[in-house]
Amino acid sequence: MTSRERVHRCLAFDHPDRAPRDQWALPGVLATRAEEWRALVERYPSDFGGVPFRYGASTRAKGREYRVGRWADEWGSVWEAKEDGVAGEVKDPPLASWDVLGTFTPPWELLDGADLSGVNEACARSGLFIKAPCCPRPFERMQFLRGTEALFLDLAWGVPEAMRLREMVHDYYMRELAMWVRTDVDAVMFMDDWGTQTALLISPAQWREVYKPLYKDYCDLAHAHGKRLFMHSDGFIEAIYPDLIEIGVDALNSQLFCMDIEGLGERFRGKITFWGEIDRQHILPHGTVEDVREAVRRVRRALESPAGGAIAQCEWGLLDPADNLHAVFETWLEPWPG
Repeated sequence: MTSRERVHRCLAFDHPDRAPRDQWALPGVLATRAEEWRALVERYPSDFGGVPFRYGASTRAKGREYRVGRWADEWGSVWEAKEDGVAGEVKDPPLASWDVLGTFTPPWELLDGADLSGVNEACARSGLFIKAPCCPRPFERMQFLRGTEALFLDLAWGVPEAMRLREMVHDYYMRELAMWVRTDVDAVMFMDDWGTQTALLISPAQWREVYKPLYKDYCDLAHAHGKRLFMHSDGFIEAIYPDLIEIGVDALNSQLFCMDIEGLGERFRGKITFWGEIDRQHILPHGTVEDVREAVRRVRRALESPAGGAIAQCEWGLLDPADNLHAVFETWLEPWPG
């Protein structure tokens, strides 16, 4: 069974030979612990792969991302990082005043100058499941452009400029996704971190009114071109799980250990593929190897079935011992514990 077939069968609940693997690492890990990272992926190869591509040159990006100091992203948001290996926080949002909204434009030059000419050939040569590298994030992008506190106030007061910004950001991401779904990649994805430790960041009703329609557009576009749709969202997002299933999200990466894992399994197992994860706040950085093994077994008992529906995924953080990461993927190879 190739990796591509394994992932597709997992998503279809069609009895893959094992749970597909997907290893993530923070930039700081890749920069400072490269040998440890290579040892992990050599021992437990990923079932997911990438393709060569190039976007156009940005007219607004400046400085070095993931380095101490200030840097500007392609949309013109100025970030500040206090340590190497992390993105930091936006300190100067370009739309701090709505006065400039009328002249602000998305970074169309990235898409206008994009070169995806090598994508289809790379997909044909690879046995891996290829997920496109684009990642729409409308809620987070609006925060980066407006400022988080200001955006929350805008949403609370129903400021019309916020909806104009939403449409501008959405138009950009729909055009970006449209480029990728016309290639031979297997899937596209989007993300937005929606949860605190205990609740959604806005009311579920407002989420359904303002952001759910955007996500449905992403799902509809992907499925119309035969692509799978993956989503990531941190925090406590139980309230919107049914909505994400309804609009057609195929695989969801969420912060399981903030929520009732067993309750999620009782309600949603077999309806969506759980794309990881293992607790990166407590267990991966501070737990023992046995703590890690039991966390993986708990996830598998609650969310996996012999037919599939779960992907072996976790993120390697700066403080995580290598032994704990190896224990994650070794335990996923055990017989199903359900």
